[in-house]
Amino acid sequence: MSRDEKSQSKTKQELDRVVFIGRTFEEYVQMFNLHIPELVGKKILDCPAGACSFTALGTKASLDITASDIAYDHKIDDLKRKGLLDIEHAMETLERAKDNYVWSCYGDVQGLSEQRHQALQDCTQDMRKHPERYVAAVLPELPFEDEQFNIVLSAHFLFMYSDRLDYEFHKNTVHELLRVASEEVRIFPLTDLTGTRYDLLDRLILELEAEGLRVTEAKVPYEFMRNGNSLLSIRKDIGQV
Repeated sequence: MSRDEKSQSKTKQELDRVVFIGRTFEEYVQMFNLHIPELVGKKILDCPAGACSFTALGTKASLDITASDIAYDHKIDDLKRKGLLDIEHAMETLERAKDNYVWSCYGDVQGLSEQRHQALQDCTQDMRKHPERYVAAVLPELPFEDEQFNIVLSAHFLFMYSDRLDYEFHKNTVHELLRVASEEVRIFPLTDLTGTRYDLLDRLILELEAEGLRVTEAKVPYEFMRNGNSLLSIRKDIGQV
């Protein structure tokens, strides 16, 4: 069985186990400290992409972006309904825990809700028009060729669920993201759901550096979860400055 066939056989998950919430293009620019003109001409993977609008709006800005997520095996109408329910539930939860977050980007829960709804709308509209951009996959395996992309962006998955995903899963997933990237992998944020820095991050960094990779932590101009304002950059092209 090929890599693609094995990946496709694993992607289908019960929809109630999938969370379908996403960030906007503007949030991505800040979270990953992106400079859009520098990305033109590069192939970019967003994984896991969820209901983010980065692919939809980035493509309109002449970027070459592919989105990948466990959710993309489901029908778009079902995903949109699930996304609306997930946003409603998330906003109720945030309303009860507002002090754990920094609201400068959104103002209040209503402002955040509007951003999440906009991302969902932009994403699902683009999925209807360009389904080839949205590829179902289950980490730590991806149905892509070695170094198929220049840059891989990975948001709000790794490190955040360290209470249920062990170190081996994290390490294997990072290696898989690196396999399909020719230049760099960026991961955001570096905290778990309590806002605490991933406790095994230093171990991971040391192991990656031992493999000859250039690993750096960098502050970014985005912070919503308190202390969640850093990304991890893992570069293969260590000769570059």
